[in-house]
Amino acid sequence: MTGAAPQQLDRAGIAALIPHQGAMCLLDTLDTWDAQHIVCTTHGHVDAAHPLRSASGLLASAAIEYAAQAAALHGGLLAQAQGHRATPGYLASARGVTLHRLRLDDLPGALTITAERQAGDARQLLYGFRVTHAGAPVVTGRLAVVLDTPLL
Repeated sequence: MTGAAPQQLDRAGIAALIPHQGAMCLLDTLDTWDAQHIVCTTHGHVDAAHPLRSASGLLASAAIEYAAQAAALHGGLLAQAQGHRATPGYLASARGVTLHRLRLDDLPGALTITAERQAGDARQLLYGFRVTHAGAPVVTGRLAVVLDTPLL
């Protein structure tokens, strides 16, 4: 990722740019970003009080929400860089998702969330994503985001 912006954010800085607050803000740090990519880190997947945890633990499918929040943060950073606030967006679909394991909560240490903007316009965005642990893939796929735009 050449030309990545030097800006790094902690959890409070991230929460200021995305709609997810409190325990639902799942990202701990913004590591790097540029116009097409973002890389974030989290450690909260091992928390017994994780808001997406079920009786079976924190299932790997929850990584889709981590990726969606990384995409939202990317949109917030891009808008901020242009002197605007991000247009709210809604996860419309997750496609081509591959779960390389069943659960997240049994992975010690950090998860890395990488999202790449693959296409987009004023109404919708497409991001490819991968969530990794110690360099190994955990979940990969694509996200379609519909932006909250006025109906024509």
